[in-house]
Amino acid sequence: MIATLHRWTRRNLFANATDSVLSMLVLALLVWLAATLLQWVIWDADWQGIYESLRLLLTGLYPAEEIWRAWLTLAILCTAIGALLLPRFRRFAVAIWLTACGVAVFVLAPPGLDRWGGLLLSIMLTVVVSTASLPLGILLAFGRCSRNPSLRACCTGYIEVMRSVPLILVVYWIWITVPLFMPDASISSLARGMAGFTIFNAAYVAEYVRSGFQAVPRGQLEAARSLGMSDWTVATEIVLPQAIRVVQPALVGNVLDVFNGATLVFIIGLTDFLRAGQMVLADPAASNQTNEIYLFLFAVYFVVGSAITFGARRMEAHMHRSTR
Repeated sequence: MIATLHRWTRRNLFANATDSVLSMLVLALLVWLAATLLQWVIWDADWQGIYESLRLLLTGLYPAEEIWRAWLTLAILCTAIGALLLPRFRRFAVAIWLTACGVAVFVLAPPGLDRWGGLLLSIMLTVVVSTASLPLGILLAFGRCSRNPSLRACCTGYIEVMRSVPLILVVYWIWITVPLFMPDASISSLARGMAGFTIFNAAYVAEYVRSGFQAVPRGQLEAARSLGMSDWTVATEIVLPQAIRVVQPALVGNVLDVFNGATLVFIIGLTDFLRAGQMVLADPAASNQTNEIYLFLFAVYFVVGSAITFGARRMEAHMHRSTR
């Protein structure tokens, strides 16, 4: 490994005199920045406000006596993700993930969906919306490629409308109109927000999947039909697996967009992770800890985003190995 690192360093950083000088300058600058940041983090920063507000940042207004539900949910989701990374469980990936999501929502629901907040809200919104928008997006992609003119027109219109308006407008519109159409139903703001996120992101998932359809060689489709396979069999067993493999990076990017876009739920009165940090800063006792709060938010967003990317790369590498 040391020899490999040495070859990489020599090839990429010190290949010639110019590269060597630039590499030394950049490395010196990075070391100075890292040392300055580390000194501030250890000696100068005041982390007391974050420690005292940690429950608000992580779970928002979720009842303190029910916090065990959040920890149990985290354990369920981590167990499901760990199982999906094991090759022998991947054939049951859909069933495992849907079961984990259902149990997680069931565990967290009793105190009320609108009590969710902080990092808990951001993660659960990402999990639910990403899980729900994928099958809906796949159906929309199939509909847009359908031979039925009416179905194709409806799916195309839906996709184009959703892609032409901002997410915040869709979320706010769903939040307002649902009580108007169903005045007798008591639907929480979070459920309406999740619905808005889902129908918006499904349109983008549909376009990603449709681009994957176009990457499948037409000769495979013709060969499958010549063998007497039905359109449904061709679509689900030949086209869809290859399309998902091709567009997996785009789908992972969509998951990250949902996580980062969860901040928009503030418009319907919910407290996401970023909003919880702003609430901490609104306290006069913590008003002088702006740098500490935003550094903490940045670090958490970075860790969660990196974890999603790492898991996706593991799955992508496995999918590529399985096709060799």
